[in-house]
Parts: sequence; C-alpha cells; structure tokens
Amino acid sequence: MTEITVPTVYFDQPGPQNTERTLEVVRQRAEQLGIKAVLVATTTGETGARAVERLPDCEVIVVTHSTGFRGPNIQELEAEYRARIEERGGRILTCQHAFGGVNRAVRKRLNTYLTDEIIAYTLRTFGEGMKVCLEIALMAADAGLVTVGEPCIAIGGTGRGADTAVLLAPANAQAFFDLRVMEVLTKPRLG
Repeated sequence: MTEITVPTVYFDQPGPQNTERTLEVVRQRAEQLGIKAVLVATTTGETGARAVERLPDCEVIVVTHSTGFRGPNIQELEAEYRARIEERGGRILTCQHAFGGVNRAVRKRLNTYLTDEIIAYTLRTFGEGMKVCLEIALMAADAGLVTVGEPCIAIGGTGRGADTAVLLAPANAQAFFDLRVMEVLTKPRLG
C-alpha cells in the first residue's frame, strides 16, 4: 500500500486574512499534481479576481452567489471584479446554490428544514469554507464546467475571502454521495 504525506495548513482564525496563504498553498499543490481546474467561491468578485491573478497556470472557475441571494434582482458580483476575472481568462458561474433554492423557500415560508439545508449544516461542522467547497463543486459539475470524478481544487471561505481549500473529485448534485474529498489543503481550526 502506498502512503503519501500532504501538509495541511490550519489557520488560527477563519476569514479573509488567510486568502493569500490559501492561494499560495493551492498554487503549489496544483503544480505538484498537475491540477488545472480550480474552483473559487466569491461574493463581490474580489477573491475571484485575486485567484485568477495568482493562479495563472490554472483554469479558474469563479462561482458567485445566485442572483437574488441578497434580494430580488440583486447580483453581488461587482462589475470591476467581473472585468478583471474575465480579462485574465477566468470563467464565471452564477446559478442556484446546490444546498439552497426551492428548499430554502420552503424553510422560509413553512419554518421547516429539508435535506439540502441539513446537509449544509452538517458540513459546517468542518467549517463554513468546507461546506462552500463541496457546494461549488456540485454547482460546477452540474454546469458542465468540471469533469465528474476528475480531481480539481475547490476554494471557499468564512464570510469573505478564502480560508479553506480541498482537493476533491466532483459529482453532480443528484449524485452528491459520489463526491470525494481527497485532501484538505487549508482550513481554519476555529469557525
């Protein structure tokens, strides 16, 4: 049996102050493994723009909040960051959240939780960023932007910025239990 040792960077606190280090760890591991596809969650686009700038040898897919997440017709991705992402060849995915959507409407209207939000709360026991990483992998697979079962790196965060990165094999949402987390590259110890 072959054994490998992969370092994991643990941050004392979650948050955007960990973004640069997370991107550096991702760059190094992507180079080591020949990983091309990197998913990165972003709200305003700042983290997405930083990712495409710091990962020039990767195919960066920036995953935004769905339009309407903060309110009807509101898209939080700012035009300045959209332009920077696209200028550097990043792809932008805006779609319904894998752990949200219609089930969230049921929760809000009927005050009850359904399966997808229970899964989200369970994943948050590993940190908000871990939930985000798995969610954006499902979303990108469903959009056909990553190949199911082919390793890629997903980057998420707690609130703003990036503090969590994992190597994973994505799956479609309808095959959620086929998704595999292969390596944890960075994550906060708290949060």
